[in-house]
This record gives sequence, C-alpha cells and structure tokens, in this order.
Amino acid sequence: MKNLTFLLTTWLAAALNVSAAPEISGAEQFTYKTIGDTQLSLFVFKPEGHKATDKRPAIVFYHGGGWRGGNPAALMPQSRYLAARGMVAISVQYRLAPAVKVDGCVRDAVSAFRWVRAHAAELGIDPDRIAAGGGSAGGHLAAAVATLEGFDEPDANLKISARPNALVLFNPAVILAPVNGTDLQPEKPSPSEPAIAQRFGVAPEKVSPYHNIKSNLPPTLIMHGTADMTVPFRTVEAFTAAMKKAGNRCELMPYKDQPHSFFNLGKSRENFIGTMEDTDKFLASLGWLKGPPTVAELVEKLR
Repeated sequence: MKNLTFLLTTWLAAALNVSAAPEISGAEQFTYKTIGDTQLSLFVFKPEGHKATDKRPAIVFYHGGGWRGGNPAALMPQSRYLAARGMVAISVQYRLAPAVKVDGCVRDAVSAFRWVRAHAAELGIDPDRIAAGGGSAGGHLAAAVATLEGFDEPDANLKISARPNALVLFNPAVILAPVNGTDLQPEKPSPSEPAIAQRFGVAPEKVSPYHNIKSNLPPTLIMHGTADMTVPFRTVEAFTAAMKKAGNRCELMPYKDQPHSFFNLGKSRENFIGTMEDTDKFLASLGWLKGPPTVAELVEKLR
C-alpha cells in the first residue's frame, strides 16, 4: 500500500510539475506554501527528545535535479545524520520545470526558508542559527537564498529575513551566466535540451549567485568533485575566490577525481562519510555542534 501511495504521489507531482512529496519515515510534514491547487511541503527531522522549547540550530536542504527533477527524499541521509547530531534538519519540496522556470524555483526556496524562520519557536529552532544547504541545483537554490534579491512573494512578511546564517553546498551550480574577462561559462545543455538561459525566467545574471556576491554573506562550505563534468570544479574555485575577495568566509573542499553527485550515500559510502564529516566540522566551527563527527558509526542507520 505504501508503494502504491508513493507511486500515485509521484505521478501526481509529475503532473503538477512539482518535486514529489513522498512519505518520509521519521519526518514531520508541513505545508509552507499554496499556489492555486498546489501545496508545497517541507519535511522536518528532529533530534531524539526534541522539544518545542528547545532552540536548536537547523539546516534547510534543497534537492538537486536540474530544477526539473528530484524530490525531498534525496537528502534524507544527510538530514537524519544532522538530526542525530542534535540539529533540526528540513528537506524542501519546490516546483519544477516546465511549470516554472529557475526564478520560480528560487521564489519557492526563499518562501520555504522564510517559513522555517517564522515558525522557529514552534519547531524548537534558534532563528539566528539556520543554515541553507543542497546539492547541484539544490546547492544553487541554497546559495541563491543567501545572495539574490527580489525573489520574495508579494504577500511575504519582509520583516522576517529569508537570509541563511550559513551555507553547506554539495557540487553547487553557482555560475549561471558568463563571467567577463574569463572563459567561465554557465552549464552547457545537451543537444536535446533548450539553452539553459531560456529556462531562467529572468536575465541569467539575476539568478547567478556568483554575479551577486557581496560582503557580509554567511560562512560557506563547498564540497565538490574535481572531475565533475556537469558543474566544473573551476566554477566553484572562482566562486570561492570571489567570496573571499568580498571579505566572506568560504571554504572549498575538493574531492579528487570525483564526479557530479559524488556525495550521495547511494553512490559512495566513503564520500558520504567524508562530506558529512566535513559538514560536521564546519558546523562545529560555528559553535552549532559539539564533539567529533559520528557519521561513520551511524551510516548504516541513515538510509
């Protein structure tokens, strides 16, 4: 019955062009946004014994899939691990192409983050310690929430900031427009795909985190495979250099000879452990976690 429910949910999500919102074991589901007949959900993973009176650090995750695929279950292992370490971890559903362009995905990402901060008290979250994270297109959305302006919905309560306090990015797409004076280019579409610029909905520079770097951005960790052919490693090298030039903390952890999506537990146990240990140490450096990483001990329980 659960398999049938998941298949029906997935089919309906595809019909509505949103990421599938499956039943996720161990997570509490909330609706953060309603657009017409479409309800967008997020899934909250809480530490054992968590109470609404707690003020835990949190992370809001966005899944990858090229802004046209994927679902919130993709980052379940990462969410479960960080919940086991004492954080509240949240995985977000957002609308997908072709129903929306990339700018619509960004709007949903901003809405989800603002909803989390607005509901911090009831979720037992410290509103001043909320990170954004994600992989590939989801890494783009996390970086976009931190860097871009003008993607708030008309009815948004702008008194509640949608800016994260830290970024945790796995092979993120951070350059979506050409960089003057260099040969850096945005993602190149396959022959069967329309040019990616046609999918933005706005000028490419407006949704490109690199082109919107400024001072006082949140501390950032990037984990990226040096053999990534989808999002070239040199794009995150350029992003890191520009972040540092603007006075921001930005750490780039290269994973030698690793391809795109190398960090997923389903692809590599070793790389999952490595990236989550890097994440753990980064969050500990902010004072959000205490003690050494325990991912190697827990990895088989996180699938």
